Amino acid sequence: MSAVQEHSDIDTSIDARYGASRRVTLVSVVWNFVLTVAQIIIGFVGHSQALVADGLHTLSDLVTDFMVLFALKHGKKAADEEHPYGHARIETAVTMILGIMLVVVGAGIAISAGMRLSSAQTFVVPSAMTLWVAVITLGAKEGLYRYTMVVADRFDSNMLRANAWHHRSDALSSLIVAAGIGGSLLGFGYLDSVAALIVALMVVKVGGELAWQSLRELVDTGLATEDLESIRHVIFSISGVKALHLLRTRRVGEQALADVHIIVDGHLSVSEGHQISEMVRAKLIREIAPLADVMVHIDTEEDVNVASCADLPLRDEIQKRLNNYFRDIPEARLIEHMTLHYLNGRVDIELLLPQDAVTHSTTARQLAQQLAAAVRNDRDIGKVDVHYH
Repeated sequence: MSAVQEHSDIDTSIDARYGASRRVTLVSVVWNFVLTVAQIIIGFVGHSQALVADGLHTLSDLVTDFMVLFALKHGKKAADEEHPYGHARIETAVTMILGIMLVVVGAGIAISAGMRLSSAQTFVVPSAMTLWVAVITLGAKEGLYRYTMVVADRFDSNMLRANAWHHRSDALSSLIVAAGIGGSLLGFGYLDSVAALIVALMVVKVGGELAWQSLRELVDTGLATEDLESIRHVIFSISGVKALHLLRTRRVGEQALADVHIIVDGHLSVSEGHQISEMVRAKLIREIAPLADVMVHIDTEEDVNVASCADLPLRDEIQKRLNNYFRDIPEARLIEHMTLHYLNGRVDIELLLPQDAVTHSTTARQLAQQLAAAVRNDRDIGKVDVHYH
């Protein structure tokens, strides 16, 4: 999937996502309740232990559905003081739990099938009506899988994908039950064990992938390489960006956050540098689909290969030093403004003086030389430029 979001008529807002996800989950709750009751009752009446077991499996889906509803309700909450990045990772955590459940269910089916094959165990012959219930359950579960997956793909929800595959695992489980009952009725009871082993491995694979993807998100795994390239392309399209110093991303639910360090001209004003950073942030959020927020840091140079400015003094300290250095230069008292540039491990200074600071006895060049000479022995101060108006 491309990182650049294409225009679509589908409403993918948070409210629309929550409404559609909640609706599909409530449909699942109703169907799982009905199927659980039917499978357990008919299983007992029709003497099918497999159908009863499948009914208990469906009952576990009700618990899963309520977990999804809980995650949907709390995951859409806005950021607050305790959760400044929002609550989207509730969805990630639930997705991981669902993935683990798929692995456990698949492994259980595989172990059971392997034991039946090794012991050549056959089913007790059930009644024909249990086969009909198994087939109806199979159709209902497959329908829930397809319906849930459509909504999951529309809103790019891994949690709904996990729940959809849980429905698919139930459909496969019902297929196993149907095959087992049918095989028992026809005298080929081993067929259900063969099918069980195949589909169980499929369920384990899907569950493992979902759980692993969620775990990677919980440990702040970054976006894919193609997404990072798209982000770089957008950043360099902004006028004023000289280079990209650092780019970090991380997933938060279906969205992502980014930290970028961009390099601009070191002599720009603070407001112009800030404006460039705001343009970078706005364009990234607008054009890169997963990004929900971007922190843009302004740098004036590649501080990896040059001397650090971290220990240089701030304006107040610089002002105290200059007052001491310039105490014997009367014209220095007329300085109207001082601009500091922290570059290459030193502070370059621009001084603004009125034109009448230059007297008949001192030229503009001579005054500039005096001011520069006064700070020459200060290791923190680089060049001094003097301007007049």
